[in-house]
Amino acid sequence: MISFDSDSISANENYKLLSGLVVPRPIAFVTTLSSVNGVVNAAPFSFFNVVCTEPPLLSISVARSGGDHKDTARNLLHNGEGVVHIVDENTAFDMNQTAARLRADQSELELTRLTTAASKRVNVPGIAEAPVRLEVTLHRHLTIENDRGEIVNDFFLLRVVHYEIDERVYDVDQGYIVLDKLKPVSRLAGNDYAKLGERFVLERP
Repeated sequence: MISFDSDSISANENYKLLSGLVVPRPIAFVTTLSSVNGVVNAAPFSFFNVVCTEPPLLSISVARSGGDHKDTARNLLHNGEGVVHIVDENTAFDMNQTAARLRADQSELELTRLTTAASKRVNVPGIAEAPVRLEVTLHRHLTIENDRGEIVNDFFLLRVVHYEIDERVYDVDQGYIVLDKLKPVSRLAGNDYAKLGERFVLERP
């Protein structure tokens, strides 16, 4: 075995290890309204997961840039709402385009072929081409500090207030998501992503 103490290696080395080991990771493709001029900001985050179902909560961790909030974090704090999309094979390329660093008053969607759709419970529009849109409101915000006391991440708990699901990916009779139709895309390390691969079943004891 190769051994590392996490406090003896750099932050970048910790990132490379964790992002390469904790895989595959789901991707939250998030739209928010800019706190600067109200345009739709869009960005992907793979430090993302489900936290709770009662209430229905998602978590997203947003790294700061030079100590400053990224657009999504600032917008969530300012407006308290957004839309989380599940990335599928059809939206993966455009999702990646929105990772570009733009000014807060610019919409990353202008770099894509994506269009917006009105939401039901929040003011933030969703992405029409996404198979799943989760309308969310801010439930809780925490800051994460490094060992020097610097805030390096904003951690959000987001409450799902409305689901918009393409009828092709939802089995109405069973009440289940049809994964073969959803075709979710996950994040690996570096520039690598993964499609849904081989699956197997293990019955719980």
